[in-house]
Amino acid sequence: MVSHNNIIGLLGEDIACKFLSGKGFSILQRNYHKKWGEIDIIAEKDDVIHFVEVKSISRVSGFGESGYTADEFMPEENIHPWKIKRLLRTINSYLSEKHLYDTEWQLDALIVVLDRGEKKARVRMIENITT
Repeated sequence: MVSHNNIIGLLGEDIACKFLSGKGFSILQRNYHKKWGEIDIIAEKDDVIHFVEVKSISRVSGFGESGYTADEFMPEENIHPWKIKRLLRTINSYLSEKHLYDTEWQLDALIVVLDRGEKKARVRMIENITT
């Protein structure tokens, strides 16, 4: 059985792919999985590979100015140093498997806030989260 959180996550990833495509990115792969981690989206733009961690949250209605209400959890708070360490290990596996040793790359995050009441989404990109 698929949980509500899984549905929100998959919807967030679909919206993230559309967002990236609209910004000129080519989607290379989704859900690249190793036993030590998973990359949600691997995309390319201007000869740079972007490994994208997608964090999604849903709410009933209304966006504050920042996209969140004052007392609301911010999904990017779940990207802890140990999570980044696992993502970097997974990125290194991907680069090695594809023989992309000298390729420029970066780790980005896409925050997707879904408004179920208005059936809208807001997307925010945080680039180079390892720097």
